[in-house]
Amino acid sequence: MSEAFCAAIDWGSSGFRLWLLTGDGTVLDERRSAEGMLALAREDFPAVMERHLAELDARPDLPAVICGMAGARQGWHEAHYLDAPAILAGVAAGAVRVPHDARDVRILPGIAQRDKERPDVMRGEETQLLGAFGAHPADALACMPGTHSKWVRLEGGRVQAFATFMTGELYAAISRHTILAHALEEGGDIRGRAAFGNAVHRALSADAALLNRLFAIRSGQLLGYADAADGAAELSGLLIGSEIAGARRLLRAADKVTLIAAGPLAAAYRTALEFAGIAVEAVDAEAAVRHGLLLAARRLWAQDEKAAGAR
Repeated sequence: MSEAFCAAIDWGSSGFRLWLLTGDGTVLDERRSAEGMLALAREDFPAVMERHLAELDARPDLPAVICGMAGARQGWHEAHYLDAPAILAGVAAGAVRVPHDARDVRILPGIAQRDKERPDVMRGEETQLLGAFGAHPADALACMPGTHSKWVRLEGGRVQAFATFMTGELYAAISRHTILAHALEEGGDIRGRAAFGNAVHRALSADAALLNRLFAIRSGQLLGYADAADGAAELSGLLIGSEIAGARRLLRAADKVTLIAAGPLAAAYRTALEFAGIAVEAVDAEAAVRHGLLLAARRLWAQDEKAAGAR
């Protein structure tokens, strides 16, 4: 049986994902839990990681590389941001070593856009980008949907500029804590509903009047002009369409986007992007972050071996 090269960990705000990887990226085993940063005190992180590694029978000296919110100021150990423009290949070099008795643990940095007019930050997405583009630097526009969707302009393997949209968080807040909670029927495939496409087109128009259109989801149903089954599709279409329109303005128009996503979210964004006349190249988000962690681990421990050989 192949031996693990490293433990690769994506540690976000609400979730924890760990993979035991060989040097060629084969997944030997994995663990997942809801033990994200928001559920933990700083002193909890080492024990959580070690418990999951023990349950996988990982060897005591197996090194671990981590991305995501474990490196935030409120996380396990702060990994300071790289400044955009930032070379993806430099993500590994910016990793911090975490004081830990059991094994070599490194946390990868995020990226900051220090622009007074458009301040922005990312943690975890830089590792997805490394996995998607690190081996083949390119000029591209990437979209990474989620609670806080990221759109990133890449030039020759460098994160040139990016923009964050609170689309997923807004959907959750609006659908649970506003009058629209009474106008949404969750479930089903929203992409197949005409209301989704119509809402995307409305949001893309110059006179979108988003806040007005949101209330119209409710009033349209009350007055018999809309079906309650279309509420979730219309809300999703308005928010995603507004996101696409904003990304076009902030990061320059593009006729092709690399969509780094998975599951229903990937399907919804692909449909919305195609409604907007944008060609889509799809990359699986989980595969991207896993590959990015592996590339970082290879660089980290190759650097250590080289340094040790030079002594």
